[in-house]
Amino acid sequence: MDFLDTLDPDLAEVLRSLPAEGFLDWQDLPGTRAGLLQMFAALTADLHDSPNVRKEDRTAPGPEGAPEVPVRIYRPVDSEMPLPCLFWIHGGGMVLGSLAMDDHSLQRVVETVGCVAVSVEYRLAPEHPFPAPIEDCYAALKWTHARAAELGVDPTRIAVGGASAGGGLAAGLVLLARDRGEVPVAFQWLIYPMLDDRNRTPSSHAITEPRVWNRASNLFGWQAYLGLEPGSAGVSPYAAPARAIDLRNLPPAYIPVGSQDLFLDEAADYALRLARAGVPVELQVYPGAFHGSELFAPAAAVSQRMVTDRDQALKRALHPELARAPAALAV
Repeated sequence: MDFLDTLDPDLAEVLRSLPAEGFLDWQDLPGTRAGLLQMFAALTADLHDSPNVRKEDRTAPGPEGAPEVPVRIYRPVDSEMPLPCLFWIHGGGMVLGSLAMDDHSLQRVVETVGCVAVSVEYRLAPEHPFPAPIEDCYAALKWTHARAAELGVDPTRIAVGGASAGGGLAAGLVLLARDRGEVPVAFQWLIYPMLDDRNRTPSSHAITEPRVWNRASNLFGWQAYLGLEPGSAGVSPYAAPARAIDLRNLPPAYIPVGSQDLFLDEAADYALRLARAGVPVELQVYPGAFHGSELFAPAAAVSQRMVTDRDQALKRALHPELARAPAALAV
């Protein structure tokens, strides 16, 4: 069956309109990076900054011997402090992307959820392979926790989240935070996360469509990030969280993924392993959705459902008092 025939009709229509050869050229990484940012700029060209959210660019001290880490802070203009916080890590297969590409979506999250968001600009592979990206994220997370009062953040309600490679970095960061014992994490928001360098699941083999993040792109990303062949022995679980043996004592998790995403199997397996380890976890699988499809087709019904579901999951996690409040009677 053709890949397009497996998709939600609204998503298939959008994907069909894209160039058949795709836009990811791994022989020209600088050009691909520039092209991705241009694509995101075009996708968000009609969006405007929210008047209800204030943005501020800062830097956090980097890992020892490394540069400072840029962060962008989003705060509601009129809200009582302190607020819970989403510590956000952008996607891009470990080799692409910038915090700028999530600018509008994070403003929406801040308004919808009622939180502060801190977005981190980590160094990219292959110029900066593991552990540089995750250590950048850890340094910025530690700074966020240490500056909680200044940032108007409740240090007991910090969620770590990310999408795609950012979701994989988020899962690794949560493992690292648990093991170092310096920063408590209240929740992990892992949006179609990139978790397993071994690429041996059926879904990781099945997705070869050039217009989406596919097997070839994923192998390139892992090779760049690890600096060695994906699937090699001795890969750290902080790099590839699916390799972690012990998932106990991790914070609750929410993991959404599409049925036609190459990360479907590893996301589902990680969710099941979290549950078996006693970690509260919610897994959502969206029929006919491909990797990042809500970015390409935000008006599609399945895209809107995906975004609403995950925002509400984060809101429940960061505002447990709302979940416990009695529902109003309908009259």
